[in-house]
Amino acid sequence: MKVVDIEKKSRRNIFKLFKEMDYPYVGITANVDVTKLVIYCKQEKYSFFKVFMYLVSKVCNTIKEFKYRFENNQIVEYDIVHPSYILKVQEDAFNFCTVPFTLDFNTFYECAISESNKLMGNINLDHEEERNDLIFISCVPWVSFTHILHPVSISPTDSIPRVAWGKYYKQENRILMPVNVQAHHALMDGLHIGIFYQKLEDEIQKFINNEGVVYES
Repeated sequence: MKVVDIEKKSRRNIFKLFKEMDYPYVGITANVDVTKLVIYCKQEKYSFFKVFMYLVSKVCNTIKEFKYRFENNQIVEYDIVHPSYILKVQEDAFNFCTVPFTLDFNTFYECAISESNKLMGNINLDHEEERNDLIFISCVPWVSFTHILHPVSISPTDSIPRVAWGKYYKQENRILMPVNVQAHHALMDGLHIGIFYQKLEDEIQKFINNEGVVYES
């Protein structure tokens, strides 16, 4: 983790503008083509959710703005951020499940299974310490939403980005899925979110083609 000197950044004035707003958050929802990924996961018997969480986490770790956080009246950049997602642990109860991110897909996938198994039936939300090196992940598989608004803490300032996706659906010969990104606008602009979507599409294709994916175990 390192401290970011915002005064040396070209967007320092933009940072100051949005930092003073009462609700300084920006959100974008876009449809992502997951046609080939859905087919691939079914063929390989992978959980689509876990694969997509891996790809989202990988992309977030390649964009420094997704690793910026407010801490102790300064901006810091984490070396690595980890997905923490909403896990259904009982019929109508959820918990937060954090999966340590690693480029090694097999390790990440197996860890995601292990961590979720540990939490089944556990409705205690205090099982983890609060931390900022996270990306909050949500999945709403019942709805192909066009927009989503996430709760945030205003004081202290919540600077953890959120990524959510909904129910995928067929349109002509394609399978599309709404993917939402919400972030603190002082730390991130539409430009950076746009880069996220571009890289996500690239990583999906690479994963299907087994290009650039680490398999160590």
